[in-house]
Amino acid sequence: MVHRHAGVGCAALTVLGALALAGLPHTAAAEPPAPTPAPSAAETLGADKPSPALLSALVRDLGLTDAQARTRLVNEAEAGTRAGRLQNALGKHFAGAWVSGATSADLTVATTDTADVPAIEAGGAKAAVVKTALEDLKKAKTKLDGAVTGKALDTPVRYVDVRTNRVTVQATSRAAADTLIAAAEVAAGLVDVKVSAEQPRALHDVRGGDAFYIDDQARCSVGFSITKGEQQGFATAGHCGNAGAKTTGFNKVDQGTFQNSVFPGQDMAWVGVNSDWTATPAVKGEGDENVQTAGSVKALAGAAVCRSGSTTGWHCGTIEQHDTSVSYAEGTVDGVTRTTVCAEPGDSGGSYISGTQAQGVTSGGSGDCTSGGTTFYQPINPVLSAYGLTLSTSTVESGTAAPQDAQTGWAAGQVYDTGARVTYDGVSYECLQAHQAQSAWQPALTPALWQRL
Repeated sequence: MVHRHAGVGCAALTVLGALALAGLPHTAAAEPPAPTPAPSAAETLGADKPSPALLSALVRDLGLTDAQARTRLVNEAEAGTRAGRLQNALGKHFAGAWVSGATSADLTVATTDTADVPAIEAGGAKAAVVKTALEDLKKAKTKLDGAVTGKALDTPVRYVDVRTNRVTVQATSRAAADTLIAAAEVAAGLVDVKVSAEQPRALHDVRGGDAFYIDDQARCSVGFSITKGEQQGFATAGHCGNAGAKTTGFNKVDQGTFQNSVFPGQDMAWVGVNSDWTATPAVKGEGDENVQTAGSVKALAGAAVCRSGSTTGWHCGTIEQHDTSVSYAEGTVDGVTRTTVCAEPGDSGGSYISGTQAQGVTSGGSGDCTSGGTTFYQPINPVLSAYGLTLSTSTVESGTAAPQDAQTGWAAGQVYDTGARVTYDGVSYECLQAHQAQSAWQPALTPALWQRL
């Protein structure tokens, strides 16, 4: 949100025993202090200390008890780390990962090789053996996206569904889907068709979640506070305004200017604010209570996610699929995430957050918060990476750490994807979960995010 001014080895024991029996004087050696245990994934991501606003919304929207909501957040944080380790270990056989159950107690990891099952189960997950690797499903989706013509409103949504091991095409008719599949030259066995009259639209009416106004005409919602060097601001949806557009805040006070904006293709933008405004890590939650943002670690499919927007406020649901393509009347947007959270016009640009981890900004959807609906968000990490932005977080910083290697060194502020490799203090690490690095999240201190090689 943006606020205005606001121990000793066995051999050693044997020697000491011999000295005592011989009656010789000796001084018992002090045991070395026990090493400080590494923080758990839940502790690293702040999932062990959720805000009351987050818990109440999860209880309301997902039908959970308070205890179930707390347990779910911890389970999802821990599952992300396990899934990352297994993804890196399985390599080309990896076919996706997801959580399930009221408390996300079950992590499933899919593979195309039966021989991987013991390793998956040893890694704390259920194994699903499927026909098609995730990379091959992504290639099929890319072909489908490339075969789209015009505004593609008859086949408006396309995504990889790791739970079905298929690419799904949402279409207004079976014939429209079949035409697209044939044009893309994708094997029909790789594609599921969902016939629906739903027409996603960019939610134009334009703290995270607080309202802001564009050129005194449209209203959108703040996504997440950011900084770029000394410039403060916030990330939001690209369709909310073009570069150079002026903004005023929720209180109609002069606020800032759109610095960059892309839509369609992607749906990302950021606004630089003036000195009357201060970027904070807060997102507006239930009852105007603040929910703090601690980072941007990407959540798994099936994980709970909540959204804040200036029209409908605070609502929760689950992540359905990542890397979705959706066609609006204005054009196609690729790489968004599909969710079960409701939204309405004016919520555009607002915050999606899982636990304390920023996920993205509202792009568009269908339905409403009375009858329910489907929404899509532009993931936040690509926005941060594209514009060189640093997410404002509540994480306690321990000073900026310099890269240890000119080519592969870890650096605070850099966005890392799962599988990325870095060197830090002469040691190599592999990334387990996509995130923007913070100075407090050095690889050696965060086994939830980095695996030592």
